[in-house]
Amino acid sequence: MEDGSQQEFAVSYRDVFEASKLIPGVILRTPTLPAPKLSALTGADVYVKYENLQVTASFKDRGALVKLLSLSAEERRQGVIAMSAGNHAQAVAYHAQRLGVPATIVMPERTPIIKVANTEGYGARVVLAGETLAESRETAVRISEAEQLVLVHPYDDARVIAGQGTLALEMLADEPELDCVVIPIGGGGMIAGCAIALKQLKPSIEIFGVESAHYPSMSAAVRGDAAVCGGQTLAEGIAVKAPGLLCIPIVKALVSDIILVDETAIERAISAFLGLQKTMAEGAGAAGLAALLTQPERFAGRKVGLVLCGGNIDSRVLASIMIRDLERQDKIISLRLVIDDKPGMLGAIAVQLGASGANILEVMHRRTLLNVPAKGAILDVVVEVKNADHAREVMNALEAAGHPVMRIDA
Repeated sequence: MEDGSQQEFAVSYRDVFEASKLIPGVILRTPTLPAPKLSALTGADVYVKYENLQVTASFKDRGALVKLLSLSAEERRQGVIAMSAGNHAQAVAYHAQRLGVPATIVMPERTPIIKVANTEGYGARVVLAGETLAESRETAVRISEAEQLVLVHPYDDARVIAGQGTLALEMLADEPELDCVVIPIGGGGMIAGCAIALKQLKPSIEIFGVESAHYPSMSAAVRGDAAVCGGQTLAEGIAVKAPGLLCIPIVKALVSDIILVDETAIERAISAFLGLQKTMAEGAGAAGLAALLTQPERFAGRKVGLVLCGGNIDSRVLASIMIRDLERQDKIISLRLVIDDKPGMLGAIAVQLGASGANILEVMHRRTLLNVPAKGAILDVVVEVKNADHAREVMNALEAAGHPVMRIDA
């Protein structure tokens, strides 16, 4: 590496610096802002880099643009191809349309319709092929060779890596006193580019990666082990089975550790970003905060930078996450009562709940189940309460009024 301060990698600090000159006026210089509510939640001094504010709502805009600007006139005329099920697809399609470059995106056959529509909305030709992204890649390579299209890899490309690293230059310029930065890892392009930039400018800074516990591919790669990956994850943007070959040595040399986070931590982090910061984070975008929630002692009192790398989350999934998190916080509880099946019982219980300060959200009244007395009914009620103490007060009040009640786990 020409700077001499780091070993030789496929990407240099100068590559990242030169990439940063290409993006002003097109890529938003997203803010890095203090997050006092997240600091109170985690015990760290938290600063957030809001990459969810980019046009396509993710950091992928950076690498896609830098790669496309590197094409020759003939390559631009022929066009580009990429494989992606989400953010990379939209970033390549958007910037290719801006630059007048024909774009083909190969997506797995089961890609949600909304993602296909969004990508086509940017003018790209979408080809649905394969059950997995790996199978989509095979199709992309075949089409690339047959039609002489330039393959824009989502992470294993030096120019893409350099483009992603530009966000670290902005982050450190805004907050030069950061002690450490926590960055999600899928294929490794973002953390590789950022690590190159951060370690050049501030060698003392500590860099942590975050992976979904279901997809620990980079963790395994830096150890030289075979990764065991699979299963459903909210962080589908980092659900990668094989990290970039260009990225592995950079991560191995410059990243202190990779933290694995489970689905509950990712859910909590998504909810915290929306509830506390009033901003949208997809599962991958929330992974850095999930790491702080998973290992708070590791970051306590430190000035920590989080990269909220994307905000493309399905609205129905987000709604479910928010309700589930309210249940975990004992702000929404589900109760079951076996009641006499006679007029006025439902109203009496509603009055009792209201007097206790509980807000009824949902009621299910069933008479025909075999485990219910012939002259009885099961009443399931979902109510909103203030906290766990209030939940106990509500249940105690029902018991005192002669209505035995049990809590149903969500």
